[in-house]
Amino acid sequence: MKIGLTYDLRKVFLAMGYSEEETAELDREDTVDAIEQAASYLGHEVERIGHGQQLVERLAAGDRWDLVFNICEGLHGIAREAQVPAVLDLYKIAYTFSDPLVMAVSLHKGMTKAILGSHGIATSPYAEVHAPSDCDRVALPYPLFVKPIAEGTGKGVTPQSKVLDRQELKTRCEELLARYRQPVLVEPFLPGREFTVGLVGTGDSAKALGTLEIILKNEAEPEVYSYLNKEKCEELVEYPLVLPTDPVVAKAEAIALDAWRALGCRDAGRVDLRCDAAGNPLVMELNPLAGLHPSHSDLPMLGTALGLAYHDLIDMIIRSAATRVARS
Repeated sequence: MKIGLTYDLRKVFLAMGYSEEETAELDREDTVDAIEQAASYLGHEVERIGHGQQLVERLAAGDRWDLVFNICEGLHGIAREAQVPAVLDLYKIAYTFSDPLVMAVSLHKGMTKAILGSHGIATSPYAEVHAPSDCDRVALPYPLFVKPIAEGTGKGVTPQSKVLDRQELKTRCEELLARYRQPVLVEPFLPGREFTVGLVGTGDSAKALGTLEIILKNEAEPEVYSYLNKEKCEELVEYPLVLPTDPVVAKAEAIALDAWRALGCRDAGRVDLRCDAAGNPLVMELNPLAGLHPSHSDLPMLGTALGLAYHDLIDMIIRSAATRVARS
């Protein structure tokens, strides 16, 4: 197939004046290199496109592809991950990963939890704070955990995200509302084990690829998988492969697969879960556009731990997406 690559290079947007944090979800050039090399190794003709605006320019010029391998995160708006998929849908061009609706909903953690709850999938209760006055209506047991409702890569998450009383809740929510200009998600703090489950496939063909446990080292920021811990994960975090012979892991994988199917996610991605005080795994969020850096991103790290070559992971993604090429 003729495959186009869409991506947001972090260095390009840093050069435009965006900050390190603003570009934290964007990709390094070696990620794009790795995807291109893997797809070429698999026998595909690969053509780099670039970010969303460059895609629009290429489409307007008449360029077309059998499939677009899309890893664009976007920079602006709560539905930013939906922008490139929506443009490709307009031109009836098939692409990897989830459709615009799923991308938009899954980035909004409150909407995601509402849908999961309606399906009876285990996730913690929550509240949304749109203004500081909303804190007075939060009726959840302390300690609580607060974070921006539509960010990734741990943005806005620090040890201060765990709040112990109403005054701390108000203070932290005021800070997050001012900094990120979006609602704040509030939920009970979960003190137990944390997992990220990798998934591949779509619908009935989807399956749990495996699970990594997230264990913070002594030097890491305590208790939370924070922005700093994620940015310096090689130094601060351990990611052991855990198997479904452990009943908690088996339960986490089953819940993750149910959540993946309930949201309608496609091709590959991750579901992140954390256990409550009783050891029950609960879905925190879904990532239908998981990072694909060969050694830094969780999904390829999981593949490596399972003995899966990087090009085989890319092949799984392309084969899953290719089932939609004939219908596009």
